Amino acid sequence: MAENTQESAAAPQEAAAPQDPQAAKNAQLLALLQRLFGADTFTDVEEPYGLLTVTTTRERIHEIMAGLQQDQELQMNFLTTMCGIHYPENEGKELGMIYHVHSLVNNLRLRIKIFFPIADPVVPTLTDLYATANWMEREAYDFYGIIFTGHPNLIRILNVEDMDYHPMRKEYALEDGTREDKTDLFFGR
Repeated sequence: MAENTQESAAAPQEAAAPQDPQAAKNAQLLALLQRLFGADTFTDVEEPYGLLTVTTTRERIHEIMAGLQQDQELQMNFLTTMCGIHYPENEGKELGMIYHVHSLVNNLRLRIKIFFPIADPVVPTLTDLYATANWMEREAYDFYGIIFTGHPNLIRILNVEDMDYHPMRKEYALEDGTREDKTDLFFGR
């Protein structure tokens, strides 16, 4: 009888267990995004480490970012970071950009990804929306060769101007096989 009492007491506690508040916020944010931009706008919806992550297209990225910034309910007015990525094994989607936006008013965060072919690395600039995009876009251009149409000063920012390649692309060997200080003799291989 004591076991039945313990079991029946545990059942209401389990039923009343609170839902993860971050998951609830993300569900509300996703519903709002789908209402604002359409349910088919976002694909590959994930929540790694509680951060809502969606994928869209480069054709819609400027419209979406402008909408996030200008929407009175969301107020996503801080572009935390943006960076280029290179996945050479993804045929037709080798290059990409990742955008992190934050609503300081509502404490909401969102990660948006876009992918495009390495043969056509063109993305619209966000410098007209976020001043911080200026240097981050120059960095993505410098390291990945992503061209931002409409950028006011798209030149290299960290590497020398006469470089004719983009060093963060996974097109180059990780080590120089001719180096003599990396022989097996020195590393026990």
